[in-house]
Amino acid sequence: MAEASVTGCLIEQLTEEKYECMVCCDIIRLMAPVWSCHSCFHVFHLNCIKKWARSPASQADESGQGWRCPACQNVSIQLPSSYICFCGKVTNPEHQRNEIPHSCGEICGKKRTGEDCNHRCNILCHPGPCPQCPAFVTKSCICGRTSKQVRCSQTGALRCEQVCGAQLNCAEHSCSEICHQGQCQPCQVRVQQVCYCGVVHREVACGTDRENFDGSGHFSCHKPCGKMLECQSHRCQQMCHTGDCQPCPLSPSRVRSCPCGQTSLAKLLELGYSERRTCTDPIPSCGKTCNKPLPCGDDDTVHLCSKLCHEDRCGPCSLTSTIKCRCGTKTKAVPCAEVKSEELTFTCEKRCNKKRSCGRHKCGELCCIDIEHKCTLICGYKLNCGHHRCLEVCHLGNCQQCWQTSFDELTCYCGETVMYPPIPCGTRPPECKKTCSRQHDCDHPVFHSCHSEERCPPCTYLTKKWCMGNHEQRSNIPCHLQDISCGLVCNQSLSCGFHCCKKICHRGDCQAEGECKQPCPQPRPECGHPCNAPCHFGSPCPYISCTAKVAIQCDCGRRKETIPCTEATSHSQRHAAIAMASKLSDLQLGDSVNIAQLTKKDQKQARLECDQECATLERNRRLAEALQIDQTVDAFNSKSSSGKYSDSLKEDARKEFKLVKEVEEEIRNLVELANKGKQPRRVHSFQPMKREHRRIVHELAEVYGVESDSYDSEPKRNVVITAIKGKSACPTSTLTALIERETAARAPPPIAHFKQYSSKTDSSNAWPKHPKDEPSIDYFDVQD
Repeated sequence: MAEASVTGCLIEQLTEEKYECMVCCDIIRLMAPVWSCHSCFHVFHLNCIKKWARSPASQADESGQGWRCPACQNVSIQLPSSYICFCGKVTNPEHQRNEIPHSCGEICGKKRTGEDCNHRCNILCHPGPCPQCPAFVTKSCICGRTSKQVRCSQTGALRCEQVCGAQLNCAEHSCSEICHQGQCQPCQVRVQQVCYCGVVHREVACGTDRENFDGSGHFSCHKPCGKMLECQSHRCQQMCHTGDCQPCPLSPSRVRSCPCGQTSLAKLLELGYSERRTCTDPIPSCGKTCNKPLPCGDDDTVHLCSKLCHEDRCGPCSLTSTIKCRCGTKTKAVPCAEVKSEELTFTCEKRCNKKRSCGRHKCGELCCIDIEHKCTLICGYKLNCGHHRCLEVCHLGNCQQCWQTSFDELTCYCGETVMYPPIPCGTRPPECKKTCSRQHDCDHPVFHSCHSEERCPPCTYLTKKWCMGNHEQRSNIPCHLQDISCGLVCNQSLSCGFHCCKKICHRGDCQAEGECKQPCPQPRPECGHPCNAPCHFGSPCPYISCTAKVAIQCDCGRRKETIPCTEATSHSQRHAAIAMASKLSDLQLGDSVNIAQLTKKDQKQARLECDQECATLERNRRLAEALQIDQTVDAFNSKSSSGKYSDSLKEDARKEFKLVKEVEEEIRNLVELANKGKQPRRVHSFQPMKREHRRIVHELAEVYGVESDSYDSEPKRNVVITAIKGKSACPTSTLTALIERETAARAPPPIAHFKQYSSKTDSSNAWPKHPKDEPSIDYFDVQD
């Protein structure tokens, strides 16, 4: 019936499109290709199960052999590949309105799983397990006496109502049980048995030791027989035995030699010894050494009796024997007189370290000779109920279920649902569908059912709550959430009075008193930049060098550079000293000058020195004014591609040509990648390099319109450049190409006669006197 219900539910849900794929949690449509598990019969989308089978989460083991079904975890070797019907006959079955979805519409014909019948499934192609076999077959009962027609799917053995009657193990009584399976139980009739010698009696079940003895009801007590022999002088020394006792071993007919066995009685008679007539007559001695082997001695040495030929027991031995311990690992020498024939071993002090049968404990016995090493300790593990412990002997595998049973009713928390006894130990309270009636922390409606857990599930009712920093009120917040962050900066004033908290909205205090590490905003008296030292809470700012970046330029404004404030200050101090020296040289006797004002004025004028290109541009400007040339037209080609590179950068390129070429190629590739690609930014990080090399990278990046920043500290400080789409661009001529042209085409210029432009101009406007110092502009002959 369970199979029929599963099949019916699957057919109904697939037909009404209510069945969900476990992988994608989407409805399985009538026309969608599917795959069905042969173990649990769950249905999945074919594409979904293909993706699942290839995913790492579905692998059965680390070797990648097989994948697990997401529903029943059954391991399959073959990956799902095609869309087939449920019975596996048709590939890509077409959907028919009057047929079961994803089926072929033909007879299933599959062999029923879990049954020992040869009848194939006779219903139409269907999802889920095949129903039980409805065919009738003839089956015999357990004892084989009767047979009848039953369903092929019927499980369990047939039993008739007749008595078994089979002969039991005692061969005297028959089985009185009703038709049963397996062998008959041993005979339980109690009988009295006596040993062969008639001394020991016992009461046992009928048939006990029948296979070992003659079946007469007698047994051996394994004690000396003790019956009087025929000679009426001695008793039988054999173990309890069947039949008659053997003749007396001392009778004259059985004794043929002296006690040591070395001389026959016939020889002794010839020597004059009297003839024995009864078993009580003494056996004549030959007078020789006995030499019978004694029970003592070693494996290689046999000790012999040193007495003269005698009738009584041999010994004692005067030698020493080497005996082994029970486990055979140690030996020791002891006098033979102390060695008993039944105790030729001793117990050593070696402790056995082998595992017992439980696999958890070690044997620990001294001089152990045990082979099985059975554990005798109590297991003591907690059972599945969680209340009692296992009282069995320590064992392998899992403990058995707890056998404790309660005969009290088990109810849910509210008492509406009851489970009646007997109740196995560890059973959880029954599920209750009534709304939870416990006292809750909030007054919101309760949506969860009655439960047996101590704590209720968190309240998920949506409310409005303020964030932890009281910045804003957030909506649709579950009631149980307490710490809510709005994602804004805290911005609360810190205890130092200068800074605000920069953390994201948080709970509790922003910072403990005295822990503010933000940079100090107080201006420096010498330069006006912020102190930037870690916050020192109102105490005087420490004297450290200023690391702020300042922009300086030359007098004409062409050269611009950003340098640390400390270097700018030293630069201005150098200029102030030069200015002061020039002022002092112009003083007449008795004149005075305000040095403080001069120094203060010159400190603000930290400038770069104009280079040769600056002088060239200034001279060209004056030439244009003298010749009345429109300066908007670049007549002197002053803005050529070579003008983008400073003289210092050109000089660096001549010295470090290989480095400049590599850096320029990286920057050019990055700019082209940013302008052609879809991403607005492209970033490249250079390897750590020296300060001079980093300066070259920064200057080249400025020419290409690329942002550059330095990170980390020495000696691992490096430069990271960022090319921005639409902003960064490659110049018409690279620096390395310019240097190569200058090096290859540095031929002596043609000799031209120039007239001095003006005899009254200063030295900065004079024409160059050497071809090496000439700028890259066109020259004109100027008439006086």
